[in-house]
Amino acid sequence: MPTLILVRHGRSTANTSGVLAGWTPGVRLDERGTAQAAALPGRLAGLPLSEVVASPLDRCQETVRPLLDARPGLPLHTDERIGECHYGDWSGRKLAELKDEPLMEVVQAHPSAAAFPGGESMRAMQTRAAEAVREWNARVERDHGADAVYLMCSHGDIIKSLVADALGLHLDLFQRISVEPCSVTAIRYTRLRPFLLRLGDTGDFASLAPREEPPTGDATVGGGAGAP
Repeated sequence: MPTLILVRHGRSTANTSGVLAGWTPGVRLDERGTAQAAALPGRLAGLPLSEVVASPLDRCQETVRPLLDARPGLPLHTDERIGECHYGDWSGRKLAELKDEPLMEVVQAHPSAAAFPGGESMRAMQTRAAEAVREWNARVERDHGADAVYLMCSHGDIIKSLVADALGLHLDLFQRISVEPCSVTAIRYTRLRPFLLRLGDTGDFASLAPREEPPTGDATVGGGAGAP
């Protein structure tokens, strides 16, 4: 079965302003995110990509554009099932104010029970994304062979949930996974089991350096802004 390259979109204006974007329209890459997207073709130069699948949201479409420009003829497919979690009434709100919501404790400690008001549950988010990957695996294998490599550009919580699915982790453990903007995660699927080959690889270790503000221990809903 194919190898899936999961790319989180580059850093967005919502990431830098501390807003939970969700499906809010008009959220684009910021200056750093644009630079991250521009570097993506070079980082992936050694991979014979057969297909590119992206979330319909602008920040993902913008992230893959330099890669598509560098590889004329590489097809782009848009799939809503790998679009951001539908955060409902939380969309567009500051993460700093959401941390005091009672639901946030559930999102952090028991996400399989979390459902966003006016939105979807985290279980539904994972299910739709995992179903999309399984269908794309079959399609890519049918069209390009079992050794094919293809790319999906998606969002932090989506990618974390797909990693949990691949590792056989309960969704309640997915907040232990971190993927920065424009990071690359690679999963090789086989008949019996997936293998996680890379996780959140940016090639940059700046995010591992101590921060001025110590970490709280909570996972950033939506994925966070990455290295400063």
